[in-house]
Amino acid sequence: MPKQKSRKSLTNRIKVTKNGKLLRRQSFRRHLKAGKSHKRLSHLKRQVEVVGFYAKKLRKAMGVKKAK
Repeated sequence: MPKQKSRKSLTNRIKVTKNGKLLRRQSFRRHLKAGKSHKRLSHLKRQVEVVGFYAKKLRKAMGVKKAK
């Protein structure tokens, strides 16, 4: 059986830490920033960890195993 290819769109969007955690960027920061407070925008700068079942699906699609 051939190797499973990783989804290139996901590898560009999601960062994998050395412990195997998945980090993603947050949405709602592209435009219409005047209506959002500075506090809200600064919180949106941060990357968020993907957890739960969705993280498991992403790991499989990216071909990444969680570190033990």
